Formats: sequence, C-alpha cells, structure tokens
Amino acid sequence: MKATQKTRRLTVSAMMIAIATAMSFLCSVIPFLNALFGGSFTFGSMICIVIVSYMFGIKWGTFTAFVYAVLQMLLGHGTIVALFTPTDESYMGLAVAILVCLIDYVLAYTVLGLGGLFRTRIQKKGLALCLGSIVALCARYLCHIVSGALFYGMWAERFFTQEGIHELYGQWVLSTFSGASLSIIYSIVYNGMYMVPEIILTAILAFVLTRIPQIRPEILEKG
Repeated sequence: MKATQKTRRLTVSAMMIAIATAMSFLCSVIPFLNALFGGSFTFGSMICIVIVSYMFGIKWGTFTAFVYAVLQMLLGHGTIVALFTPTDESYMGLAVAILVCLIDYVLAYTVLGLGGLFRTRIQKKGLALCLGSIVALCARYLCHIVSGALFYGMWAERFFTQEGIHELYGQWVLSTFSGASLSIIYSIVYNGMYMVPEIILTAILAFVLTRIPQIRPEILEKG
C-alpha cells in the first residue's frame, strides 16, 4: 500500500472516530436524549464509523469500530465502574460485568464495521452505504437485545409499570409475558426506543452524505 494511501486512511479514520466520539459525548450530557436505564440517542454519530468501513473495507472498518468501542467504554466509565463495584446497586458480579462490557460495548460497537458490506456489491453509492448502515446498526441493536435479555431482565416489570408506558401497552405486556419471554420483550422495546430512531436517521444521513465526492469506496493497493 502506498504511503499516501496509508496516511489518508489513518487521517480519515482518526477524524471520523473523533467526530463520532464528540457527538456521542455531547448527546450523553443532554438529559432528554438518555434513556432511564442507560442507552442514548446520538443523532446519527455512528454514520462516521460506517463511512470508514464503506471507504476502506470491512477489515479496516472493523478495526476502526473496535477503537471506537474502546473509547465508548472510556466515556461510559461511570457505568462500567458501577458494574464492578459490589456496593453499587448495578453490581452484577465480576463474570457478568465482563460479559456486559464485551457484548454491550466491545461487540455492539465493533459490528459497525459491517457498514462497508455492500461497498463493491452495489454500484449505487447511496444505496450501498444506506444498506450497509442499516445492517451495521441492526447488528448493534441485536447485541443490545441479547445483553438486555440476559442481564437486565430484572428491570422489565419496573419498566412496563412506568407511568405512560403501563397505560399504553405495559399492562398488556405484563399480563401476556413472563420469565425469559418478558425479558426479551423488554429488551427489544427498551433498546428499540433509541436504536430504531438511530437506525432510521443514520440511513437517511447515508443517502445525504454520499453526495460528497470524497465519500467513495477506495481499492487500496498492497505493498
């Protein structure tokens, strides 16, 4: 790979990670964008990581997404510390806390590297990036669903009995589901409250941003 190609790839990736991290951090300090039990809407910040994967391929995109995942863990250090602190009500035990970190952070953000899945399969740039972003964010959504169902199911009844939710559909859910099925429904609904809008917004941004000439799949030379 030529030195100029390496430099461009590193520069673009670092810039995109910085933008995505900054957007995520800013959204995390805005109260109404954050869900009660964790998780937040980030105004399409993940499109930055998806674009890297689209431009430079899934392999490099996955590496970039992993770096972003580590930064997200650092940003969420308060939550991470609580998971490992026996005196905190969020404490789950060492083994479970490690699994939560791996699924909810490392895996959930690293799968954003799938954003370049259609970079060479679909010629229309807007469609390729849009579909890639949907696949990548749906994969992240699935990771959160699994984590929520396995480790946060105990919050299901409290969630569905909240004012507004209980009257709208919570009462029906609690009377229809129980045990593992209730935990799964809770995780789908709860994580969907911020992930579904995020997926939609990111897909729209993908179409809009492909009008920028510099956003294009690049075939990097080896060597």
